[in-house]
Amino acid sequence: MIDSQLLAILQEVDRLGSVTAAADRLNVTQSALSHTIRRVEERHGIKIWTKNGRSLRFTQAGNYLLALAQRVLPQIEHAERVLLDFAQGRRGALRVGMECHPCQKWLSRLTPHYLAAWPDVDFDVRTAFRFDGVAALLGYEIDVLITPDPIDLPELFFLPVIDYELVLVVHEAHRLANQTYIEPHDLLDEELITVPVSIERLDIFTRFLVPAHCRPKTHRTAEATDLMLQLVAAGRGVSVLPDWLVNEEGADLPLRAMRLGKDGINKSINLGMRRGEETVAYIAGLLELAQEMGRKLGRGVEEG
Repeated sequence: MIDSQLLAILQEVDRLGSVTAAADRLNVTQSALSHTIRRVEERHGIKIWTKNGRSLRFTQAGNYLLALAQRVLPQIEHAERVLLDFAQGRRGALRVGMECHPCQKWLSRLTPHYLAAWPDVDFDVRTAFRFDGVAALLGYEIDVLITPDPIDLPELFFLPVIDYELVLVVHEAHRLANQTYIEPHDLLDEELITVPVSIERLDIFTRFLVPAHCRPKTHRTAEATDLMLQLVAAGRGVSVLPDWLVNEEGADLPLRAMRLGKDGINKSINLGMRRGEETVAYIAGLLELAQEMGRKLGRGVEEG
């Protein structure tokens, strides 16, 4: 029988790279851990890993069980957490994941209101996933995903809560500041500052520059959006950010927000969850607060 103890062993051995470290992490003896592995190998007539000196290499069977562990263990942990909530009288626990840097700014405005409205809900925010946000949601690593890029899957439900426009941010004295809108070739001589994610996930490249076969002169990243705005205000480059964030954080800086293309690049912040869970009270409460905040920011998604 394959149990959660075996799966936990495989996950920790893979993560830590050794049987000794995994045993310490799981608070068992190395001999007990080895006995568990040996018992499974003998029962099923397989080898889970092979040793080469001090290093381990998973066999095909071992890799299959490891993949099973990565799928199943988060769901077991989720179930145990829910049962603990019931036992301790809590109303639930909510793990929120984010896939975009500006989403963190948006969530920071929402969090105080949610914590005040739902004091009995354990609230946790995560930005690092084993795979990606959607996989983390499907794998029960998180309960709600905040993303600008929803995916149409039957198992998931996405609710847009605020519409926004990506804009090019330039110094008010910049040569582009008086144009009606920006075209891709306008950025050929610019230093572009973006959030630190791959180009394949940046709309300024995928939806604006790459289709026009254009690239900025240089491309650099900055971890914080307020730093990005300060760099632009100091004439150190241009940046791309949501219009609502520029309006809020750049109001006192010598900046100009420019439309990208004649029609602009329009996006939305979406809250994604496993289908059916949008009716869970404390998740529905988050959705309601998010929609209300979207309306207050002036770009809330219209009903219907």
